[in-house]
Amino acid sequence: MSTSDMTAADTHSAGPDASTTVDPTPQEDLELLIGGMTCASCAARVEKKLNRVDGVTASVNYATEKANVSAPAGFDPFDLIEVVEATGYTAELSGDDALAEADARAEKELRGLRVRLIAAIVLTVPVVLMAMVPPLQFDYWGWVSLALTAPVFLWSGWPFHVSTAVNLRHRAVTMDTLITVGTSAAFLWSLAALVFGTAGHADMRHGFDVTLDLGGHGGGLADVYFEVVAGVLTFVLLGRFLEKRSKRSAGAALRALLELGAKDVSLLRDGVESRVPVESLRVGDEFVVRPGETIAADGTVLDGRSAVDASMLTGESVPVEVDAGGTVSGGTVNESGRLLVRTDRVGRDTQLARMAQLVEEAQSGKADVQRLADRVSAVFVPIAMAIAVVTFAVWLLLGFGFTAAMTSAVAVLIIACPCALGLATPTALLVGTGRGAQLGILIRGPEVLETARGIDTIVLDKTGTVTTGTMTVAEVVLADAVDPAAFLRLAGALESGSEHPVARAVVDHARATLPESSPLPPVSAFENVRGRGVRGTVDGHEVLAGRALLFDEAGWTVTGELQAAFDAAGPRGRTAMIVGWDGRARGVVLTADTVKESSAQAVARFHAQDLRVVLLTGDNQDVARDVASQTGIDDVVADVLPEDKVDHISRLQVRGRVVAMVGDGVNDAPALASADLGLAMGTGTDAAIEAADVTLVAGDLMAAADAIDLSRRTLRTIRGNLFWAFAYNAAAIPLAALGLLNPMIAGAAMAFSSVFVVTNSLRLRGFTLGGSRRARTAGTPSAEQTVDHRRTDTTDRKEHA
Repeated sequence: MSTSDMTAADTHSAGPDASTTVDPTPQEDLELLIGGMTCASCAARVEKKLNRVDGVTASVNYATEKANVSAPAGFDPFDLIEVVEATGYTAELSGDDALAEADARAEKELRGLRVRLIAAIVLTVPVVLMAMVPPLQFDYWGWVSLALTAPVFLWSGWPFHVSTAVNLRHRAVTMDTLITVGTSAAFLWSLAALVFGTAGHADMRHGFDVTLDLGGHGGGLADVYFEVVAGVLTFVLLGRFLEKRSKRSAGAALRALLELGAKDVSLLRDGVESRVPVESLRVGDEFVVRPGETIAADGTVLDGRSAVDASMLTGESVPVEVDAGGTVSGGTVNESGRLLVRTDRVGRDTQLARMAQLVEEAQSGKADVQRLADRVSAVFVPIAMAIAVVTFAVWLLLGFGFTAAMTSAVAVLIIACPCALGLATPTALLVGTGRGAQLGILIRGPEVLETARGIDTIVLDKTGTVTTGTMTVAEVVLADAVDPAAFLRLAGALESGSEHPVARAVVDHARATLPESSPLPPVSAFENVRGRGVRGTVDGHEVLAGRALLFDEAGWTVTGELQAAFDAAGPRGRTAMIVGWDGRARGVVLTADTVKESSAQAVARFHAQDLRVVLLTGDNQDVARDVASQTGIDDVVADVLPEDKVDHISRLQVRGRVVAMVGDGVNDAPALASADLGLAMGTGTDAAIEAADVTLVAGDLMAAADAIDLSRRTLRTIRGNLFWAFAYNAAAIPLAALGLLNPMIAGAAMAFSSVFVVTNSLRLRGFTLGGSRRARTAGTPSAEQTVDHRRTDTTDRKEHA
């Protein structure tokens, strides 16, 4: 639940007796790995059973084969496992070892399906050819069909039969029940026709049609349907195999994230390096990273300078330069120089682990559209069996005979399997969120996708979001006869005693402009004059830097030219500072928070997405309007406090707007939480990231446009999948009931409906970053191509006043 949801819930529950309300029982979250599920109705059954346990809320995802459970604190998880096992499935607590074992089991199951499928294909092809091509029907060909079909029915189809038996023992029906009942009926009927009827005679011949032959091949026990048995089981096995393989591909991005971390590290203790497993690393340890090595943990660079590959986690192909004082993230790759790093976070606390956790949580959640599909799937199988029984009875009553009635009923049973319906949402969610993680877009949950579709207004914080958040010197205005080098030398020396952002900008500009042979001299008698500026002594000169009022109070002269430059700074979106020494002003330094290079392009993309763009900032109106004019932002709301940001978003929502908020600071956290969709810059504060629905790892505003595009495209894919899944069943069942589908063709259609849905979802893997970012990331390998493309966490933890 988002912070906004929690706030709303708390407000709603609060009333006159709120003080006497008993606190709800503390809950803890558990994750179970579920085995043995074969369709969405299986997941629905497990979820229903878990939710019947007192105090337990569960959500079971068929695609990820996991159950997310919220249970009372102290609840024994093995009680939940017993509930799942009593339902006919397997369960175990999720963990690193359990995940690895489950992955190994899934790979083994995939290999087993492949072997059964190959055997089924080899045996089924001649059976189908004999049934479809009368010239191939030699004497006693029906008995040969029996010999070839029996292994397909008994061995290749064994997983379906076992699943049916287990579910029947628990008084449940699933997709496998439909397959087993349908193929068993066709197999036993054909066997009876061979043994007791005329189908086993040497001269038995019949043709094949995609629709039901109402005249029959000979009527009664003269017909065999081995091609139906073998064909249906082969097609269903093919669909199951492709489905499982595609599901593994869909989750490949998350597995690649989990595999990124280094396995060992060069630990430095008492000047001695030793290679140790990464699990031995502790916070505060120092380790060495050589060129080409993976950085083992999040940390701060103590020594060295290098380029670090940031592509895997940010989507940016251009390496990030780091040096002493910079931060790096575990899982990123050092490309050039040697780095000495102090460990700040290890294990599950690292940025990489937190990213993987966010992606996993998003993939395990359920959107409202999926819950609808789950409810339909839960009752679909019983309804399908009822339709099959009615079909059988109606055909008999109409006098078409047992053969026609049975064939139509079998076709209904087979075509009605709701596999595609159960896969429609989770596979698209798997691929969409996984692709987002590859591109540095972390989507917190599936409900975010549905919210993003309705967004019509996007509100932007200024500092650190639209702008770099770093003050730079934009212009220096000097009085007559003032030497520029001397001016920068004295101004930079004085400001080196201050930590103010404007002071840092002046110092950085002075150091970058002056030659290395002319370092900044020390400052003495430094004093910060609150609300005015600073003063101190440099090289025997008394130096002042600050507002005009500081010079007035000191009785120093400020020329009309310099005063005019100072006064004009505000309307131009600049912050001005007068600098002088020895009794008079010598120049004015104009600084500005630079607009990010991509911000104007991002705003243009927001407009292309039919969004109204609002700049919401605590800065003054002049600065805000200057930024808006540079980027094309529609509306400006300036001079606001953090709580005013929340109020403004609320006012937009009251007017019927669906609002997205992009920010990065502590002061943005309440607004991010109250917005319909909160997007936090990954270069921002933890408070902002925790309050948001989407984290943009790269800290680039273009990523916000990419996130909205990806969310909308993923939801379109989900809705498309659901449409085709519903349409397929709605159209196919009547056709089968009317005898217009041969059961074998029905089996092929059912299998490939699932394959279509999964394949359609996999198209999301081709989603690319938009605008200028696409060019910058061209050639960036995907997670499936390499796990050696990594990222650095350029996180600067900032707090904006």
